Amino acid sequence: MSDFIKHECGVALIRLLKPLEYYIEKYGTPAYGLNKLYLLMEKQHNRGQDGAGIASVKLDMLAGGQYIDRLRSLEDQPIKHIFEEVFIPFRKANVKQLNDAKWIKRNLKFSGELLLGHLRYGTHGKNNINNCHPFVRENNWMARNLVIAGNFNLTNVDELFDQLISLGQHPKEKSDTVTVLEKIGHFLDVDVQKIFDKYKDQGYSNTDITRFIIDELNVKRILKRSARDFDGGYVMAGLIGHGDAFVMRDPNGIRPAYYYVDDEVVVVASERPCIQTAFNVHFDNIREVGPGKALIIRKDGVVKEKQILKPREKRSCSFERIYFSRGTDFEIYRERKELGYLLTDVILNEIDNDLENTVFSFIPNTAEVAFYGMMKGLDEYIDNYKLKTLRKQLPLSEEETNHLIRLRPRVEKIAVKDVKMRTFITDDSSRTDLVSHVYDITYGSVIADNDTLVIIDDSIVRGTTLEKSILSILDRLCPKKIVIVSSAPQIRYPDCYGIDMSRLNEFIAFRAAVRLLREHDKEHILEKVYAECRELLKLPTSKCTYNPVKQVYDSYSQEEISAMISEIVKPKHIFSDVKIIYQSIDNLHKACPNNTGDWYFTGNYPTPGGNRMVATAFINFMEDRDVRAYEVAYS
Repeated sequence: MSDFIKHECGVALIRLLKPLEYYIEKYGTPAYGLNKLYLLMEKQHNRGQDGAGIASVKLDMLAGGQYIDRLRSLEDQPIKHIFEEVFIPFRKANVKQLNDAKWIKRNLKFSGELLLGHLRYGTHGKNNINNCHPFVRENNWMARNLVIAGNFNLTNVDELFDQLISLGQHPKEKSDTVTVLEKIGHFLDVDVQKIFDKYKDQGYSNTDITRFIIDELNVKRILKRSARDFDGGYVMAGLIGHGDAFVMRDPNGIRPAYYYVDDEVVVVASERPCIQTAFNVHFDNIREVGPGKALIIRKDGVVKEKQILKPREKRSCSFERIYFSRGTDFEIYRERKELGYLLTDVILNEIDNDLENTVFSFIPNTAEVAFYGMMKGLDEYIDNYKLKTLRKQLPLSEEETNHLIRLRPRVEKIAVKDVKMRTFITDDSSRTDLVSHVYDITYGSVIADNDTLVIIDDSIVRGTTLEKSILSILDRLCPKKIVIVSSAPQIRYPDCYGIDMSRLNEFIAFRAAVRLLREHDKEHILEKVYAECRELLKLPTSKCTYNPVKQVYDSYSQEEISAMISEIVKPKHIFSDVKIIYQSIDNLHKACPNNTGDWYFTGNYPTPGGNRMVATAFINFMEDRDVRAYEVAYS
């Protein structure tokens, strides 16, 4: 993606189902779980590089022994930093100690049977250690301790915060993470107290009641009561102090969660390939946590997937397939190729089928798989062209035959990303000049003033990188025309479910639509939408059932908006013609049929909170507020 955007976040959970002695004997290490957690997190580092954290719960610890451990880091390589710290005591222990499971659990931190890891990007300008997961809610009663980490963003935090106050709580801050921790924690307390009261009335001692609580705690009920008012996209992973654990997914299945279970281990992660790699298991053995369901792992090792909330239409995030998730997933790889393949016809139309004078490439590396799909489509077109020519024109001259045989798409490595430029220079002109050198160009790969250059990108969000650097870099090759092709549709609307895209004015498609409205004296539409957004925000979140901002785009076709985008991003100093082409919504759904979440493209939000957020974003735009849509609440 030429315009980098941030994403929240990645999770990994491991439950060792055998005693620690088993892993020491079979795998020759007491750190089997930690080693696997490291692999799961490292193979998901694409999901968060600003911070990381891990937590561990040890089962059946004697009173006085620490059984919950947590470590978080904001270092440049947070995963590496965390595990270096964790393994220091392991390296200091001798061989005898490392083969003694009881000694290990008493003396070495993070040697528990339950392990939870988290990776995050520091969005919303909040990248300090207090915003790093996992979060811990502490209590002297083992079953009232709660550890939470997740990949989520809730849209109705204000309402949930008020609910906590009505329950008698005094939350230390208003954030979705603290709200989730306290909401689940409250109903955990309620369930524990209910069991305690039941057996206390029957005359049992507190020690006996503790065992009853462990046996009878109803995690499904706790989650159901906690999450019934959540609005947003989420995967929430939790550890309870006595040994139960869970991973809960939102009813629309917006954020991803996969799991694997055998007789040794339960594993949950945000992406499937990391489980395949870390545990050497086949694709078919890994399952997806269903929308509105929770994978509940009891202390006794029983694992069940339970329906927590009524599932709604599955609207899994399509951006996971286009960009965020690693392309090593079997299905994602195939879908990204299909996204490129489905662009073939519109590309051929744009270059008038002139393959002999067109060079094809991709920027950045994440667009490489879509590029392969595009080339497959071009190869098929050429094969069909050759067949038609042979059928119509036999016999061919030697020159015509040689020309036909040699006809193939011209592929070149046009640009190579040389270095990640740091913005340590403060003045704008110098910074812009630095950014324009992020890529090295392959000189001589294009015939000057003759060739068309077609570059595929996985998505175009802001257009800033195109305008400030990439188009200028490509123009150095002196192509007659530059065609930038996005394998994703036009990004028109902000996200509120975990992707850091919430300012409307950042989107090049939105700026293009607004410019068209103003050029055609239709600014009254903007005022109408503004008034409707103000009215919408007077409603409770659950009543925000429509998106008024769609009207901004209704007057123009995708092609008209793309043409304006081409005009906006073309630097004044370059000589090449510029054309921007986008994927269609229909083709997006053909390529990614099981991940239909497309609200950033269509404005069709899966929850009412999305409509509320986009209305807030539009008000921010009209009132020139340079803040994220979920940082300001309007009444």
